[in-house]
Amino acid sequence: MKNQTPEYHYLDDIAIADAAFEAKSADLEGLFRAAADATMNVMVDPLDSIRNETSRRIRVADDALDMLLFQFLQELIYFKDAEDLLLRVADLRIDETPDGYALDANAFGETMDVARHRMHVDVKAVTLHRFRVEKTGKGWETTVVLDI
Repeated sequence: MKNQTPEYHYLDDIAIADAAFEAKSADLEGLFRAAADATMNVMVDPLDSIRNETSRRIRVADDALDMLLFQFLQELIYFKDAEDLLLRVADLRIDETPDGYALDANAFGETMDVARHRMHVDVKAVTLHRFRVEKTGKGWETTVVLDI
């Protein structure tokens, strides 16, 4: 089961003015990577048009896994807004700590280039509407609604 590829798909029936997706993976790190890809894919398609020209380290911590994912996705949106960076997650580690959870990720990407990147919509934020991270019999699942 560990070799299962993380996946995501968009949900049309959750939020009319927003974008929603569900992601699944056999492991927690894969779930976070899939959610990061789904968030970025709402903005730009195809994802492989994002070149590895710069990198950023992302570190977040929280006492709850769902809020850890929330903060992580918000960081990706922050880099897009503050530095015009489109980022993909190269590697990611989640550790349990005495205070909850800590995430350490390396992301690569490049500055937005409207001539080369096919931009769809601008994601403004992750919402808490229907937001969840859940362990299942097959691994992990999340539902995320993005404010666009």
